[in-house]
Amino acid sequence: MNVDAAEDLEATRRQLMLFAEDLRTMTMSERERRREAEQALRDLNGSYVSMVRTLAVICEMKDNYTRDHLDRTYQFAMALTKRVAPELAGDVSIGYGYLLHDIGKVGVPDAILNKPGPLDADEWKLMRLHPLTGWQLVQGIAFLGDATKIIRSHHERWDGKGYPEGLTGDETFLPARIFSIVDTFDAMTSTRPYRKGLPVEVALEEIERCAGTQFDPEFAAAFVQMCDELGLVDGGSSDALNIVK
Repeated sequence: MNVDAAEDLEATRRQLMLFAEDLRTMTMSERERRREAEQALRDLNGSYVSMVRTLAVICEMKDNYTRDHLDRTYQFAMALTKRVAPELAGDVSIGYGYLLHDIGKVGVPDAILNKPGPLDADEWKLMRLHPLTGWQLVQGIAFLGDATKIIRSHHERWDGKGYPEGLTGDETFLPARIFSIVDTFDAMTSTRPYRKGLPVEVALEEIERCAGTQFDPEFAAAFVQMCDELGLVDGGSSDALNIVK
């Protein structure tokens, strides 16, 4: 090999080594940027969760019944979602909607929320405004995503006799149809100052009876089956806090 060829080969080798070093540095920098981006995303998600919890606390402050209700219905709704729409179970916005479904109750007078007796017709008119009020409160919070649809529509009915829009069948957002079953079940089985909660088996009979009218029939059947498998019908606790692990 002549001198010129050897010098060219050495120059090429040096260039390749420099390129390899630059590539290694770029790769390390990219990995560091990725780690920083992932940490920033975790921090952001943590901030979102904190905000949702804060909003949920606002509900709790208005209604003494709400806190345990929020916990129970969230757990039941997530369990039922995993059964009937597993593709949605990992969507954090769905969980946000389940937790914040009653945020609109901040607009309901305390005298109505905590009335030690059944509501009269005028009081029910005010109470039925809470889904729309809740939707109006949170619709500008971008990270909530589809949670706002649950907040707005969790009191719609399969037969169109619900509120606030009177939607029928699958016009209602799917997770809102799931939640309406859970919400009603928890209301029936919970003891309030003016009445004692129903036994689980009686509440489930009512869910079955209202399948196809108040509730999505497929989801109602899945809910009853889930409760049976959990042992709730045979005297198990109706507290859902420990059913999802």
